[in-house]
Amino acid sequence: MEEQELKILEFMKDKDYVPMKAKEIAMIMRVPKKEYRDFLAVLGNLELNFKIQKNRKSKYRLVDTTYYDGIYRKNQKGFGFVRLEDHEDEIYIAKENSLNALNGDRVLIEILEEANKVKSAEAKVVKILKHEKDTIVGIFQNNKSFGFVVPDDRSFGTDIFIAKKDMGKARNNHKVLVKITKYPEKGKKAEGKVIEVLGNVNEAGVDMLSLIKEHNLPSTFPEPVVQEAKKFGNKIDKKDIPNRVDFRDREIFTIDGEDAKDLDDAVRVQKLENGNYQLEVHIADVSYYVKENSLLDQEALVRGTSVYMLGRVIPMLPRELSNGICSLNAGEDRYTLSCIMEIDSKGNVVASDIVKGMIHVTERMSYTDVQAIIENSNPKTTKRYEPYIVHFKLMEELAQILKNKRMEQGYLNLDIPESKIDLDMDGRVTNIAKYETTFAHEIIEQFMLTANETVAEKFFWLEAPFIYRVHEDPDMEKIQELNKFLFNFGMKIKANKDNIYPKEFAKTLEEVKGKEEEKVVSNLVLRTLKVARYEAENKGHFGIASKYYCHFTSPIRRYPDLFIHRVISKYLEANYDIPEKWLEEHRNQADERAKQSSEREKIGTKVEREAEDLKKAEYMEKRIGKEYEGIVSSVTSFGIFVELENTVEGLIRFDDLGDEYFIYDEDRKRLIGERTNKTYKIGDKIAIEVKSASKLLRQIDFKLAVRTE
Repeated sequence: MEEQELKILEFMKDKDYVPMKAKEIAMIMRVPKKEYRDFLAVLGNLELNFKIQKNRKSKYRLVDTTYYDGIYRKNQKGFGFVRLEDHEDEIYIAKENSLNALNGDRVLIEILEEANKVKSAEAKVVKILKHEKDTIVGIFQNNKSFGFVVPDDRSFGTDIFIAKKDMGKARNNHKVLVKITKYPEKGKKAEGKVIEVLGNVNEAGVDMLSLIKEHNLPSTFPEPVVQEAKKFGNKIDKKDIPNRVDFRDREIFTIDGEDAKDLDDAVRVQKLENGNYQLEVHIADVSYYVKENSLLDQEALVRGTSVYMLGRVIPMLPRELSNGICSLNAGEDRYTLSCIMEIDSKGNVVASDIVKGMIHVTERMSYTDVQAIIENSNPKTTKRYEPYIVHFKLMEELAQILKNKRMEQGYLNLDIPESKIDLDMDGRVTNIAKYETTFAHEIIEQFMLTANETVAEKFFWLEAPFIYRVHEDPDMEKIQELNKFLFNFGMKIKANKDNIYPKEFAKTLEEVKGKEEEKVVSNLVLRTLKVARYEAENKGHFGIASKYYCHFTSPIRRYPDLFIHRVISKYLEANYDIPEKWLEEHRNQADERAKQSSEREKIGTKVEREAEDLKKAEYMEKRIGKEYEGIVSSVTSFGIFVELENTVEGLIRFDDLGDEYFIYDEDRKRLIGERTNKTYKIGDKIAIEVKSASKLLRQIDFKLAVRTE
């Protein structure tokens, strides 16, 4: 079909082509009579996709206008935006030009007005190519003779009408999953049918279940996939031992959070006679169990990543693998892919090797215990692990060397605090605080970064089919915007379109270290950077200031890691002599898998963020009227966002900023009071009162605290 489409388009692009009827085109293109019906279908498809058009005499020609396809993002007020592939800026779509497109739909657009210095490009939707959702989660409301569902996704754009016969067992205030039977058009609401009742809106656990259903996450594994995982048991298959390097006589450690169950990585450091360090990073050999095109592999590809939803994990692999035979559990023999690196006193990897290994983890360590050991702050912990203290001191020493080298290269040490959200047995929030990290976290971070770089560089020069973690240079326009703000602090990032270096960003971050504005500047730098993604082509990693980078260290929870493990294993087994046919096949696979993994990562990240927003709103619902100190984290044309010390963020709308009109200064990201000249800018400390919070809307509103001296 695609080949025939290309032939027709090439035929019509000829300078001598004049509009013709279908039969005339078919005759000139020598379409066999028996294929004529298929030929008409191809013409019809080209017309439907606005690539060709038919005049009143039924003659075809190429479309004069250029159309683009992209994903529509709908605003609750009715207008929306479309982001095109390879375009940084979004294109504005007015409500009347949206063709009733819904949030997430793939649409075809026609540009009405190109972008200029004042405003973004504007377009109209000419066709909805594919609705993103055919199911929706929302709250059911019964109206006797009919019902309707208010979607959790407020940007969906319409309530959903439910006929009485399609209500099922839904009752008022039930969270339900609805199958859309009719999409909205010409002012009419969408119509649907209740296919699952999730529970009452206030019932414990229904909030997380709703998110799972809303994003169509696979919450259970098909039975054949589970059975395939179970067949491996919980002990290694000893027949592969002769093909591996045996590290079982060495003291090797995992270092993770206390509640981690899927342990991908284990480490060991020793000092060599020449004064260099030997770093061993042992990664679970998941590819030994999850074979290409197996049921496990197909399921893992669909999922793409494990999703962590505050106490609930939707794993990429069944627990029989992720928590069992693949997990590097202490006291158990496990198969690994091991990256062995010799590192000099300046942090340079001077030699490396990647082998199939077998380890027996000595101890399962937590970040808390390792930190206590290197600080010597807990005598009980120090005594317990006394035989291994030399290992952790050596790890600290090497990690510091590696970090220093990275900082010199321009590694962006963005200190953006994560949230630690504590839940009770029913999944309700008991406390929210900033997640504290220590140098023990840094040890694992530095070791994993080094292994990822080493593996990526080796297989780049082998020209192997591979998936890289890519983070491209930021756009110059974004840097200029950032500099307008940094000007307020007497700082500037030196850059031009030919010379954008991570080191310039790193210098700015170092300059604000420990100052009040550190958090705000870090956040703005983060917003200036592009989003990292997976690609089959190596393009370097700006944020890590690295020419070669991949994800090798987490194959239990990320598909790209599993894919490259499979490639590495192939090279090791074939002694690096790989058939051309295999290479070609897996180069195509790498490209497809990279795109799929990037898409799944986006969805996983979105779900994790929404789970946090939901729980933060739930927590603040019980704190209406309470006062807190916060910092202005963002200034917009409709109000200011304030972040509290515990990482909760809320909006103060213009109406709650006092009884005067505020002017929005976009360049300096500040609001200026028209009458008093009172300013609110990013980084300001501010006292707020919690005005309202809604778990359902995932929204928190603040107002200025009124304090009498």
